[in-house]
Amino acid sequence: MQDLLQKLQIAAGPTDDQSAWPAAQFGLLAEAGVLRWVIPTEYGGLAYSERDLLQGYIELSSACLTTTFVLTQRNGACQRLANSTNTELKAELLPALAQGQLFATVGISHLTTSRQHWRQPAVQVTETDSGWCFDGEIPWVTGAEYADYLVTGGTLSDGRQVLAAIPRREAGVTVAPAARLLSLSASATSPVRLDNVILDRKFLVAGPVEQVMRLGAGSTGALATSALATGLARAALDHLQTEAAQRGDLLPIYQPLQQEWTTLRDDLLLATDRERVAGNLGLSTEAIRGRANSLVLRATQALLAASKGAGFVCGHFAERAVREALFFLVWSCPQPVVAAALRELAGLATC
Repeated sequence: MQDLLQKLQIAAGPTDDQSAWPAAQFGLLAEAGVLRWVIPTEYGGLAYSERDLLQGYIELSSACLTTTFVLTQRNGACQRLANSTNTELKAELLPALAQGQLFATVGISHLTTSRQHWRQPAVQVTETDSGWCFDGEIPWVTGAEYADYLVTGGTLSDGRQVLAAIPRREAGVTVAPAARLLSLSASATSPVRLDNVILDRKFLVAGPVEQVMRLGAGSTGALATSALATGLARAALDHLQTEAAQRGDLLPIYQPLQQEWTTLRDDLLLATDRERVAGNLGLSTEAIRGRANSLVLRATQALLAASKGAGFVCGHFAERAVREALFFLVWSCPQPVVAAALRELAGLATC
């Protein structure tokens, strides 16, 4: 694992500078067995526990946030497939996904956090004799142009929803140019247009049911986002510790941040134990996410301040880390977490 982390860390800077899709990094993940983490054992996977998966995300994101973010989107697709009752689809896709022979990604933000205020669903679905017809736009799809399959969903006229694995090369699927982002542009995240995409029932992952996203793989995604923020915070604190070793005045800054990080990491992993945290609001996924967001923002900016002018130069780790930390203010961020962040920024007590 250490060899993998070192290689990812070396590649992280150039990947960000060149906005280069991390194809080589995914080759390293495949060689190290990382792509098997979320695949059931009967399909060639390792079936990691949620706790082990989150620990892995912390380690990987401390080395390269871009690669780990793309991995979470790929893993999200794999988890949805693994939880499907469509055994034929699982048998067809999961073994190849475990070996890195296929790449799948998810486009589900329009079913959870994005465009929820729209009167019409972002993606509308109608049933056909052979399956389903998808029409609309998926606003955020990471690695869309490199994907073999897009695990996404839409809403029928009666309010029920479906999830499906749509082949990217299916007629009517159009991937827009990747957005230029404040950070993580190398993730090749872009909208995908679905124009009367006719899909056979064999590609159905889940549904039709109301609120299809509540079927399986529910809490892991929320905690995974916090794990990535925790990993980036750790990387920033490791750099700050190096600065503090040469400048004693930084120790009173580094030490409480490091103690806060350790507590956050422990609570994040503890939050996977549903029975032990039941009723403990401080260990809810939203509470953990709010704490992770706050710490990664403060840790990266503390590093930037400690790095002085050198850290403000493009290509310096502190400059990149500050930009990457801002991503957590917008990535799958539930409204209560957004509200808590705004209150903190305004100097108000958080609820």
